Amino acid sequence: MEWKEWEPFYMRIVREMGYSAEEDRGAAELLRALLLEGDDYILRDELAAVVGRKAYVFGCGPSLEKALAEHDFSDGTLIAADGATSALLDAGLLPDIVVTDLDGRIPDLKLANDRGAFMVIHAHGDNVEKMAVYVPMFSRILGTCQTEPLDIVYNFGGFTDGDRAAFLAEELGAREIVLVGFDFGEIVGRWSKPGLRAHSPVWESKRKKFEFARELLEWLEKNGRARLKYLTPDE
Repeated sequence: MEWKEWEPFYMRIVREMGYSAEEDRGAAELLRALLLEGDDYILRDELAAVVGRKAYVFGCGPSLEKALAEHDFSDGTLIAADGATSALLDAGLLPDIVVTDLDGRIPDLKLANDRGAFMVIHAHGDNVEKMAVYVPMFSRILGTCQTEPLDIVYNFGGFTDGDRAAFLAEELGAREIVLVGFDFGEIVGRWSKPGLRAHSPVWESKRKKFEFARELLEWLEKNGRARLKYLTPDE
């Protein structure tokens, strides 16, 4: 998704979620500065070399645990959306790529990175303090933002970690994307926030994020080159 295609979605998100585009731009600039200072960032083509034709994108829905227990994911690239990293590690799986705005369990994100996972760290106005603390801890980082892209900070489209990971997979060459743990229901998976100890009823802001994520994935299904498939709880 090009910026001109993403911008109308983004402006709606800013308006309906009450975000600040100015703060988002400031966050993107901070991420760029942190990446340059640490000098351990990667570029688009370097990460594209990691992505195969088939990619599994793991969200944090409550069906994730059952899917990890019952399915074999060895035939594709594993892309974990933030907190889903913890579930994959618990299941004995190492994601190839972690897509995060640093809202997941930092020790698990760091463990995955130390074991070889590439990090796609996203900048927005609400995670500036986290970026300043945690970005220097990680290596092999691709930076992303939700405003106009900068030279080493990309914007491939997408809003939540989950749908953004699907847009990333499509952009980097996957031609089949299997979405795992994308439930969009009334229950939020316990991996969504570090403070959750059990699956929880959806709260209003999360419901709005689900609605945007579903809309964006429908756009990607219609306009992208990759074939999207949901791994449903019953499969």
